[in-house]
Amino acid sequence: MAVPSQLKAIQHHLRTAQEHEKRDPVVAYYCRLYAMQTGMKLDSKSPECRKFLVKLMDQLETMKKELSDNESITQEIVGNAHIENYALKMFLYADNEDRSGRFHKNMIKSFYTASLLLDVLTVFGELSEENIQHRKYARWKATYIHNCLKNGETPQAGPIGMEGEAYDDEFGAEGGGPSQTPQFPPGSQPSFHGGAVDPGPGSVSPSNFNNIQVPPGSHAPANTPAEIPPPAGDPGKPVPAPRSVPVVDPSLLNTNQEGDVRLTPEDFTRAQKYCKYAGSALQYEDVATAVQNLQKALKLLTTGKE
Repeated sequence: MAVPSQLKAIQHHLRTAQEHEKRDPVVAYYCRLYAMQTGMKLDSKSPECRKFLVKLMDQLETMKKELSDNESITQEIVGNAHIENYALKMFLYADNEDRSGRFHKNMIKSFYTASLLLDVLTVFGELSEENIQHRKYARWKATYIHNCLKNGETPQAGPIGMEGEAYDDEFGAEGGGPSQTPQFPPGSQPSFHGGAVDPGPGSVSPSNFNNIQVPPGSHAPANTPAEIPPPAGDPGKPVPAPRSVPVVDPSLLNTNQEGDVRLTPEDFTRAQKYCKYAGSALQYEDVATAVQNLQKALKLLTTGKE
């Protein structure tokens, strides 16, 4: 079913959902949820939009039932971490290619899709300041590199000023994708398709991106959170008061496995979930929950028991 013209702003997110249908259903679900919520704000009254959005709601309900045993769907904090980690992995891949001077369509698509997935994070609440910066930078970089390649110019690698660039329809019109599926960020296939997108006023200080640590020629490994340092802090920002740190179980300080511990694939999956919970808790500065989940992961990995 074609996206009504009034809902043009969500067509990219819906296409990203479609491309991740089998590859990562969690990404597909939240892309559609974002599209539905945004579409309701854009136009929920005209007959064509109403019909389209009702169909989208039905699709979401079906997906929710099919994924009812997936914690990324049933627990928002886990879903938030899943989408954020996925988006930042794609950002890191594109940023690494950019800094290495490797300019190509797959990198442009990865920058752009990362920006779309950072849009999707708003279904969980307001974006953090660093994710607002990353989204703006990724959208601008995709446009800048595309326009340079289209005009036969060599883009400037790495972070640079952002004034004077904006998306246009011609940029997107060429975004049909390569003939073969690109193989990069594990479990993902970035997509870039046309349409006018406004990256927003103002510019991002490139200094915010100078400290992103990416090994040359590589990207963030699968199933590990992407580590992107926040922008430089505001000198006038008050320093948070010290908080008490939970006591760590001393028996876990020895991280060697006990005896002949044989971990199953399920054990590794559970340990990854505990680490994901810990990372999500830290986003909310919940130290106690983070420590508790890290202790569970350590115990499982060292003893094979929970």
